[in-house]
Amino acid sequence: MIPLVLLVLAVLAAMGIGVVGGYLVHKARADRRLAEAEARLQEVQRQAQEEHKRLLLEAKEEALKARAAAEADLREQRRELQRLEARLNNREEALERRAEVLERRERAVAHKEKEVEQALAHAEEAKAQYLKQLESLAGLSVDEARTLLLKRVEAEAESDIARRLWELEQQFHEEANEKARRIIAQAIHRLAADVTAESTVTVIPIPSEEMKGRLIGREGRNIRAIEQATGVDLIIDDTPDAVTISCFDPVRREVARIALQKLIQDGRIHPARIEETVALARQEVEETIRQAGQQALFAVGVGGLHPELVRLLGVLHYRTSYGQNVLKHSIEVALLASMMGAEIGAHVETCKVGGLLHDIGKALTHEQEGPHAEIGAEVAAKYGVPEPVRRAILEHHNDQPSSVEAFLVAAADAISASRPGARKDTLEHYVKRLEALEAVASSFPGVEKCYAIQAGREVRVMVKPQEVDDIGATKLARDISKKIQETVVYPGQVKVVVIRETRAVEYAR
Repeated sequence: MIPLVLLVLAVLAAMGIGVVGGYLVHKARADRRLAEAEARLQEVQRQAQEEHKRLLLEAKEEALKARAAAEADLREQRRELQRLEARLNNREEALERRAEVLERRERAVAHKEKEVEQALAHAEEAKAQYLKQLESLAGLSVDEARTLLLKRVEAEAESDIARRLWELEQQFHEEANEKARRIIAQAIHRLAADVTAESTVTVIPIPSEEMKGRLIGREGRNIRAIEQATGVDLIIDDTPDAVTISCFDPVRREVARIALQKLIQDGRIHPARIEETVALARQEVEETIRQAGQQALFAVGVGGLHPELVRLLGVLHYRTSYGQNVLKHSIEVALLASMMGAEIGAHVETCKVGGLLHDIGKALTHEQEGPHAEIGAEVAAKYGVPEPVRRAILEHHNDQPSSVEAFLVAAADAISASRPGARKDTLEHYVKRLEALEAVASSFPGVEKCYAIQAGREVRVMVKPQEVDDIGATKLARDISKKIQETVVYPGQVKVVVIRETRAVEYAR
């Protein structure tokens, strides 16, 4: 039994010793770890202090820099304020001086006004005294003297007019044929209508090439909308800074021109805006047509026509025939026919209206088939034009008209069409003149490109800057103009512009 107790005691003693030893070992390890942790803590504190000092120094440097920049800005602002203050002071002084000058001028004007009023008052007094003296001397009042003078003048004028009319009548009977020829010649010269080149295209300038893309639109929707709304062909090609409108109907072409100009100026180009702008342009053209028709009636002295006939007359403003404007040609025919009708005793009003409406059918040749004379007669009958006028319209191209008035309208039409400069091959001569001008300019050395513009009234010459200097450009313009005078036939004058352009090109890499 005792050995067993001793064994238990020995085991317990060994366990106690093991526990104490383990505790001592664990404590030693814990102390060592604690010492290491304190050492690391001290190191971290030291590094934190160093980092704090470094950040503090950097913050101080940044603050000093910011303060220096702020002080510099403040000084600059103070200098700018000083400059502005000086300018304001100078302006105030100038305004004060100007105010003083204006005050002096106002005083001078007021003084002059008083002097003028006094002078007017003296003049009125002198006029009244003068009239009283005249009345007392003549024994008549002012109204009585005026009436008596007018009666004497009227009597003398009637006598002179009667004598002059008798002299003119005698002269007319003596020189009837010569006077008729002279009247016709003078009428042709006085009533000569402007010649307008016949064309089916209109060129619209655009501010930039980017505008072409906007006119075309996404997948061509804008150009399709323009063509559908106006009925023209819009040609957008490589022509620089320009697009072309092509159409045989001049009214539709004018509507498209005005609408395009409005769209380009506005900048908002999309189908809805296009339809709105075309509608506005069509209204504007219709108003121009109406005014042109009314002006034609006023120029001829005709009234009482149906409004639709007046509108069709205005449409002729946009028509040309062999280079001659049809509306001006119609006015010319009306005046010539009425003059000749008055000379031979025909019905002047029929001649005048028949001459004015003889080409009215040309306003509808784009819409109806048949000769324009027949179309015009049908339109005249539709709107209540008298039969003699309709006959003159229908027969103005016949060899044997059925009435004197129709014959006179046909004769006036032939005179207006055949007078010098009325109808001729203007396009061919025009192109030849432009080619001749460009050929003369191109014949000089140093010329790179040349263009005849403004209907041949100006020649733009681009020269090579490395071959022609500024002085040489001036001499070249003089030489070209001299050669044009010697070799080319042209109306009016031709302006020669020589352009020398120097370009400097560099690339940023």
